[in-house]
Amino acid sequence: MGDSSGDSVSIDIDLIPLGGKECIVKTSKGSVSVLVCGDQEKPALITYPDVALNYVSCFQGLLFCPDAASLLLHNFCIYHIDAPGHELGADVISSDEPLLCVDDLADQVAEVLDFFGLREVLCLGVTAGAYILTLFAMKYKERVLGLILVSPICKRPSWTEWLYNKVLMNLLYFYGMCGLLKECLLQRYFSKELRCIVQGEESDIILTCRRLLDERQSLNVIRFLQAINERHDLTDGLMNLKCKTLIFAGESSPFHAESVYMSTKMEQKIVALVEVQACGSLVTEEHPNSMIIPIECFLMGFGYHRQQHCASSSSNGSNPASPPRNNHSCIAPELLSPQGLGIKLKPIRTRVDVQI
Repeated sequence: MGDSSGDSVSIDIDLIPLGGKECIVKTSKGSVSVLVCGDQEKPALITYPDVALNYVSCFQGLLFCPDAASLLLHNFCIYHIDAPGHELGADVISSDEPLLCVDDLADQVAEVLDFFGLREVLCLGVTAGAYILTLFAMKYKERVLGLILVSPICKRPSWTEWLYNKVLMNLLYFYGMCGLLKECLLQRYFSKELRCIVQGEESDIILTCRRLLDERQSLNVIRFLQAINERHDLTDGLMNLKCKTLIFAGESSPFHAESVYMSTKMEQKIVALVEVQACGSLVTEEHPNSMIIPIECFLMGFGYHRQQHCASSSSNGSNPASPPRNNHSCIAPELLSPQGLGIKLKPIRTRVDVQI
């Protein structure tokens, strides 16, 4: 674990029911919650969720898939960073605390890495979280080995989105996490197919998301949504990104067009686009199985592989799936092509079909 001698960063650790360690890291930009899952001697994977979500409501669907667990948890120590005030059991952030802009949030990620002594990381973010991690990769190029972005956004909000977000913030301020507000967020996260009531009952995913949204502090969500609503355009910096990038775009996501646009503005040798049919923005929860093979192909370029039952463990307890540190940046470009992902379609449009 990193050095905690600095004045700007301190930590408080408790075991939590879902496993791992919950850490409250105090940075120069305010406190941030980080859930640490796995052996901290392993390479680091950083996650960041979308608006009004945290690591539970955004990533547990993916990480509970056995194949994803054998790939990600076997190879990495995962550091789930929640937006300020979005962690489980969070208190309302004091009105005396300054509002953070997107650059502040990206800098906060860098301070979290400093605390834990992490030099280079892989990143996994969803929509607003994908924006924060992309901005972090632009500001701290030497610290990001690769990006996995789910329904990412990269442009300034359109007038329609800006006004819509203002309405959401007003609803949050005056009525809290009311039924109408939850419906708006569910439309952001999930496809119409999943949100449709079948025989008078909602799916378990929708019911669980509703329950988890009830736990959010409305004023804290406003702060994060306001930062995202005032985001700046990252387009000009995308071509300068050198880290390999894998983009998932739910075809029913309100941000589908922007995710595709983002993939076209990056150097084509380092980016692959996977479009998931009949899926909203939150691919990690709605169709997590569709992510496994593309992520596996992507990580093979770094030398990572799925855990191999008993044969994967050596007698000396070493981890053969994790390559030497100096191999992390050696990525075979063909692994990022549509052919490398196992599906032949026109360039940068690799589609994953999902059976409903």
